[in-house]
Amino acid sequence: MQATETPAAQAGTITIGDLTVNRMAYGAMRITGDGIWGPPKDHDEAIRVLKRTLDLGINFIDTADSYGPHVSEELIAEALYPYPEGLVIATKGGLLRTGPNQWPVDGSRKHLEEALNGSLKRLKVEQIDLYQLHRFDAKVPSEEFLGFLQEAQQQGKIKHIGLSEVSIEQIEEAKTYFDVVSVQNMYNFGIQKWNDVLAYCEQNGIAFIPWYPLNAGDVSAQQAIHKVAQRHGVSDYQIALAWLLAASPVMLPIAGTSSVKHLEENVQAATIKLTDEDFADMPLPE
Repeated sequence: MQATETPAAQAGTITIGDLTVNRMAYGAMRITGDGIWGPPKDHDEAIRVLKRTLDLGINFIDTADSYGPHVSEELIAEALYPYPEGLVIATKGGLLRTGPNQWPVDGSRKHLEEALNGSLKRLKVEQIDLYQLHRFDAKVPSEEFLGFLQEAQQQGKIKHIGLSEVSIEQIEEAKTYFDVVSVQNMYNFGIQKWNDVLAYCEQNGIAFIPWYPLNAGDVSAQQAIHKVAQRHGVSDYQIALAWLLAASPVMLPIAGTSSVKHLEENVQAATIKLTDEDFADMPLPE
């Protein structure tokens, strides 16, 4: 099968810095235990999911040291190392894990250095393709964590740098230290509070990585998604992903799952062509 025929490739491509990837990606948070804590219930299925991503044309995998913690990165290396040419693995640092579903922020230089070095070791790489700051830490001067990322990039430990859950003001502050190539904020049809950031990313050639693609946020949004899904004979989740792809050319959805079956269904969203009737029910961002 030619790469252009894979489902993920049908979403088109996006360039992150100097890395070009298919616009349907995989988020590796869900291959951990409940509460994103500990190992997965089915280790072998998690490995199958990761291997299947490549067959489907996915060449961008998003993870973080805090997923497990450490479990997601370790599984990625177990399943996919040595990595095929063209596969981009993005990870994140800046959160602590004190228990299931607990995510305290720690942007201190000490923690980020430990997190980055740990990610390099677990992923078995000398350089992270895309390293994302999980959060700005209000308890730490921004020059501490932004300066650390700048230095780590200069040292060659990081190729490209991205940010997560940030405002335009924070992006512009970070840009005084390094090029910001991606922004990962919560975004979906029902929750569009970051439309200004999305527009900024479009204007500045920054990839926008939406997380939580189906948290519709309100009943009317859920109903609209379901109506369009019924029209196409597909799942609500597939329509949520198809809408994200249509919402902006800089959008890079990272559908996450611990099931091969659901992974295959999710990636098929790249083949769905929404119609004017669909967009009347699910308007695109203005």
